[in-house]
Amino acid sequence: MSKFRWVICGLLFLATTVNYMDRQVLSLTWKDFIAPEFDWTDNDYGTITGLFSIFYAIANLFAGKFVDWVGTKRGYLIAIGVWSAGAVLHAFSGVLTCGVLTGNWFVGFETAKELLHQYTAAGQVGPGMMSVLKVVDSGVVPTAMLAVSTISVWFFLAFRMVLALGEAGNFPAAIKVTAEFFPKKDRAFATSIFNSGASIGALAAPATIPLLARAMGWEMAFIIIGVLGFVWMGLWLWLYEKPAKNKFVNAAELEYINQDETEEQAEAAVQTDKKDAEEDTKDEQSEEKTIGFWRCFTFRQTWSFITGKFLTDGVWWFFLFWAPAYFSDQYGYTSDSSMAIALIFTLYAIVTVLSIMGGYLPTYFVDKKKMNPYIGRMRAMLIFACFPLLGLLAQPMGAFSPWWPAIIIGLLGAGHQAWSANLYSTVSDMFPKSTVATITGIGAMAGGIGSFLINKGSGALFTYAQDQGAAFQFMGFEGKPAGYMIIFCICAVAYLIGWCIMKLLVPKYKPIVVK
Repeated sequence: MSKFRWVICGLLFLATTVNYMDRQVLSLTWKDFIAPEFDWTDNDYGTITGLFSIFYAIANLFAGKFVDWVGTKRGYLIAIGVWSAGAVLHAFSGVLTCGVLTGNWFVGFETAKELLHQYTAAGQVGPGMMSVLKVVDSGVVPTAMLAVSTISVWFFLAFRMVLALGEAGNFPAAIKVTAEFFPKKDRAFATSIFNSGASIGALAAPATIPLLARAMGWEMAFIIIGVLGFVWMGLWLWLYEKPAKNKFVNAAELEYINQDETEEQAEAAVQTDKKDAEEDTKDEQSEEKTIGFWRCFTFRQTWSFITGKFLTDGVWWFFLFWAPAYFSDQYGYTSDSSMAIALIFTLYAIVTVLSIMGGYLPTYFVDKKKMNPYIGRMRAMLIFACFPLLGLLAQPMGAFSPWWPAIIIGLLGAGHQAWSANLYSTVSDMFPKSTVATITGIGAMAGGIGSFLINKGSGALFTYAQDQGAAFQFMGFEGKPAGYMIIFCICAVAYLIGWCIMKLLVPKYKPIVVK
């Protein structure tokens, strides 16, 4: 039997790695490179990350349906092309801000920085800009700084929108490919492998991006990481075809991939007569019909997936976007310092190793304990839902060493990634393959909304807590540390709440059959 399905899994892994590296460029450069240049606050950054989540949520609502419509090969190709272009465009935000405010559009990165510095120093705010800026009492120079921060935020938001539009296609396409190339019992394991690309991307990012930004400028960090996506597109064109048409998949592997369908057909032949078998064949064929978009919302299985994504995706995105800022705020380690790189690298190394092991747990339950795939998956998810409770200790243990919160957040992230791999697989367990990408997109939309709430809320909370100082207290912490403690508490309990609601909605395995 050939093993080409694992090559395809490797391609999904690479795409997800690039996906998360593109997301991480901003979080690893904004605090120490971009914010000083544009005078951003935590609230500005929270606005960008929060609205990115909303853009991502809206795009996900349609991305899954788009992938189902145009097909996996073209859909994935278009998605990564769009997000790679969006990633590269971030680099030109400073140049475009300079063009809007000074009229100098065709300049290099360093020249744009110098012109913006002169602009804020001179306070040259044109009459057209005054209508869109708040009136401040402290004079003309702060108003010019406000112009720079406002316009730059809007450009970053525009390019984050392009990034979100493309990235929304990654997981619907990847889950659909997994359903095409793997039997049900292996899907969570395969998903955990390609989903670990999120961890590898997050792991590689702090080891490379701050150093690139320091050596070549933050703009080149966006460009270099963005170009990786275009390289992946060439590999996808060369290697991907559906299993039945793929020249690298032999008959034995194709039989293994389709074993679920073979088993269902054999069972139907034993338990029914010829007439019933013909009806079962019709039902099986109807199972491949695409479920209408709005009809998807009539199934409890859809709402179970929506709940799991809404309550937990924001936790992962919070740590993805805010971990570098956390170590900078709490311990003074800039993102390009060796200590910050070591802490973030350790955090995501823990996530990577443990999340892959977590993806294998349902396979163990199914093969060794002979459980139904859905029951085994839900049991594994309950175990993973307990990992984030460790987040309650991150702030208190941080008083002894910054390594403690790094390790604890790593364990929390590992729990999330293992949870996420199994959560995605519940879709392919219960919905026909023709609708998997659509349901995945709907759930990712819900996850994006949850991510908006936690990221925008965190930015506003941290700015408020910093302004209040000692007057803002929570569980023995004050100021911004108290703000972080509040968010850690929310993250800690989100998974157990999500699991309980999912279990209430779908108490036992019940696949959707469309007639």
